[in-house]
Amino acid sequence: MRITRVKLHSRAEAAGILAGDFLQSINGHPIADVLDYRFYLADRKISLVVERDGVPMTFSIVKHEYDDIGLDFETPLMDKKHSCTNKCIFCFIDQLPRGLRDTLYFKDDDSRLSFLHGNYVTLTNMTAAEVERIIAMHITPINISVHTTNPDLRVLMMKNKHAGQVLSYLKRFKEGGTHMRGQIVLCRGVNDGAELDRTMRDLAALYPAMDSVSVVPAGLTKFRDGLYPLQPFSKEETAAVLAQIVSFGDDCLKKFGTRLIFPADELYLEAGVPLPDAEFYEDFTQIENGVGMIASLRSEFGIEMDFIEEYTEKLIGERRISVATGVAAYDTIAALCKRLEAICPRLHITVYRIVNHFFGESITVAGLLTGKDLYDQLRGKDLGDELLLPACTLRADRDLFLCGMHRDTLERDLGVKLRFTENDGADFVSAVFGISDAQEEENK
Repeated sequence: MRITRVKLHSRAEAAGILAGDFLQSINGHPIADVLDYRFYLADRKISLVVERDGVPMTFSIVKHEYDDIGLDFETPLMDKKHSCTNKCIFCFIDQLPRGLRDTLYFKDDDSRLSFLHGNYVTLTNMTAAEVERIIAMHITPINISVHTTNPDLRVLMMKNKHAGQVLSYLKRFKEGGTHMRGQIVLCRGVNDGAELDRTMRDLAALYPAMDSVSVVPAGLTKFRDGLYPLQPFSKEETAAVLAQIVSFGDDCLKKFGTRLIFPADELYLEAGVPLPDAEFYEDFTQIENGVGMIASLRSEFGIEMDFIEEYTEKLIGERRISVATGVAAYDTIAALCKRLEAICPRLHITVYRIVNHFFGESITVAGLLTGKDLYDQLRGKDLGDELLLPACTLRADRDLFLCGMHRDTLERDLGVKLRFTENDGADFVSAVFGISDAQEEENK
């Protein structure tokens, strides 16, 4: 592992390790990737062997347990990403149009990214030895794309002959004390109905090792020519699926004290059923999967209302802004903005509902909005002094939209300052009132 940087004033610098050295081992253990590195770095006293100009050198470091010693490597994984070996019938990447930047077409399926960034993995390119390494290192939780516990159906859905056999890893993780979080991407006529019941029952049997499961509908873009013929659920079918999941969750709540299985916000919105309050989602363990995002935002927003006078006191003069969001979140965002306008008459907020023409109108989440759609639907509109956009619309170090447009390009072409907000009530209210991060830090 080539060391690319040794941080100033770090323990590694003090020990004499240099950029350009190659890390070989820690306390006698060979280092293959970031999991090895972090695990063996946890000891208080460590002995590192590095190679410099072909000569092995040993350095000893004493530190506080779990402290970083100040080394950077060529990649965060200290290795190449493991690519996906599946051809899932619902894969979103297969539904992308041509001509986007190359990185968007790479399919990762890497257990290390599950621990580092919360990515979901299918387990199909993991060996039994890798499973045992995860268990031995006590690395937890691991996020798993299950979709179905029917081995034959999983093979069909993933187009991978190993997809059924690796379901045995779920039991092994439970036996080894590794916690799991599951995901079911629901495809109409494939893994719904009785198959969904079976999957939920099988995953509930893994509790408490399986500590939560999300059920999300497959995202279907308009670019599906030549792909498996999937169709979206109708409003009535969505309502039935939602009732099925909630009913199973009710049973789990009585049996385990947790709902365990959680439906995505999208299911409520498509069914036209009011979303539950924040308490329904317990610890929000599946929020990154779009489960409880709206409830969380509303709850945090409500907390900020207790401090609204502090916000209004910082507002100088009139403030005219605009907010743009996807179809799914539009009603919620519009309602929150109306509350703020009613409390503070000097605020004037216009909320715009952006339809996803780029991927297709069935895609309603804000995270898949593109710069192109934002420009096409907002140009010529009164956007006020500032336009608020969801931070989840940006990729690649928060500079690019999915379509490849740079944030600066959109700002220039619309002729308005852009401000990107997280799915967080406090961040949203601060943005609406124009309070900068610097001001917030100053007030702490």
